[in-house]
Amino acid sequence: MADLYSQLNVARGASEAEIKKAYRKLAKELHPDKNKDNPKATERFSKVTRAYDILTDKDKRAQYDRGEIDEEGNPRMPFGFGGGGAQPGGRGGGFRGPNGEPFEFTGGGEAADISDLFEGLFGGRGRRGGGGGAGGPFGGFGRRSAPPQKGADVAYRLEVPFEDAARLQGQRVTLGSGKTLDIKLPPGVEDGTKIRLAGQGEPGPAGNGDALVTIAVKPHRFFRREGDNIRLDLPVSIDEAVLGGKVRVPTVDGPVMLSVPKGSTSGKVLRLKGKGFTAKSGRRGDQLVTLMVDVPDDPELAHVLEGWSGRGKSNPRAGLGV
Repeated sequence: MADLYSQLNVARGASEAEIKKAYRKLAKELHPDKNKDNPKATERFSKVTRAYDILTDKDKRAQYDRGEIDEEGNPRMPFGFGGGGAQPGGRGGGFRGPNGEPFEFTGGGEAADISDLFEGLFGGRGRRGGGGGAGGPFGGFGRRSAPPQKGADVAYRLEVPFEDAARLQGQRVTLGSGKTLDIKLPPGVEDGTKIRLAGQGEPGPAGNGDALVTIAVKPHRFFRREGDNIRLDLPVSIDEAVLGGKVRVPTVDGPVMLSVPKGSTSGKVLRLKGKGFTAKSGRRGDQLVTLMVDVPDDPELAHVLEGWSGRGKSNPRAGLGV
C-alpha cells in the first residue's frame, strides 16, 4: 500500500495547507457522485479521505511518521513482527529492534538462542527447545490477528443556501449509494462545519463506516455574514432619509417593516434583533442595516437645493478641520 503522502501526491514534509489543497483537488476528481460507474475511483476516494484525516490530525500524523500506526490508522506490531522472512546476508528480516534495525543472528554454525530476550519482552512466551518447531526458540510466538475493522468513512460536500443556514433549515443529502437522508443543521453552523452520519459509510467486518458531510454555505447576493450577525446595505430615497418613515426590509425570515428616523444619513446603522444566525448557545444574532441614501439626478430637486443652500447651511466636514 502506498504511504499516505503518496496517496495525496504531496511530499512527506508537506504543510497542512498543502495537504488540504491536495485533498480538495483529489476529492473533487474522485467524488462518488461524479464516478458512479467507477468503483476504483470510489475506493481511491475513501483512501485519500482516510489519508487526509490522519495527516491533518497532528497527533496521528506524528504517530504515522514515527511508524507507530499504519496507513489504516491501526497500531503496528512491535519491533516490526510479521514483516517477512530472512534477508540475504544472514539477517532476520521479520525481527527488528526499537529503531527499526534488524536483529543479526551470528554464531559458529547455528542461530543464536534469543529465547531469553523474548522471555524478557513477552513474559516467558518463547520456549527453549531444539529445532524450529513448536518447541524451538520461536515456538511460543504467533501473529496476533488484527481486530475486525469498520468500513471506511466517506466524505461529502453539501452546499446550503445562506437563508437556510441562518434559519437552521433541514437539508437533504444524497449518498453515493443513491440513498437520501434528511439532516438537521446544528446551531453555530458555518462554512466548513462537519456533520457525521453514523453507519452511512462503506461496509466492513465490524460494521459500516460513517459519512462525513462538510457544509458549504452559499454566498448571498446582498446579505453578508459577520459572526452571528447579518449585514445589509439598504438603499433609501432622499425623502425617506430627510422625513423618516417606515420602509420594507428583506431578512432571512422574510420582509419586515423598519422605522427610518428623520434626518438619517448614509452610513447610519439600524438593528433588527434576532434576524441573524443561530449561535452554538442557541441565541440568534441580529441583522444590521446600513442606510445608503439614494440621491437622484433630478433637475427639480437640484433647483430646490440651489435655493436652500444659501440659508446658513452647516459644514459637514468641520470635524475634519477643512
